Amino acid sequence: MSATGAKNTPFSLIGGDVTISGNLTASVDLHIDGMVEGDISCAALVQGPDSRITGHVTAQSARLAGLVDGSITAEELVVESSARITGDVLYASISIAPGSRIEGRFTHKENGPVATGELKLIANDSGT
Repeated sequence: MSATGAKNTPFSLIGGDVTISGNLTASVDLHIDGMVEGDISCAALVQGPDSRITGHVTAQSARLAGLVDGSITAEELVVESSARITGDVLYASISIAPGSRIEGRFTHKENGPVATGELKLIANDSGT
């Protein structure tokens, strides 16, 4: 039984007052409001706007709102307007909010690398 009394905790939380030095691996969803210096591997990651991650992020889905200094690998990636990312991004689907900043190379998992500074715009031709 966990410290919270729950047998199957659906997520783990790293609070804003916590700093972790070392790699993290979680089989559940992970919510980070604090600071992590190390690689992160989890099912789904939610990063708070005041948090900082220094290391590689690997997740099935990731919603990033803070600072990330390292590469990111995610099937589904959402970059919030407050996010500041320095590192290469490997993704299957991505959503980037206006105001966010990303310095690095984007690579779609199926199409290979996209040159730095270039993004492909896919328009929906609905015939209207």
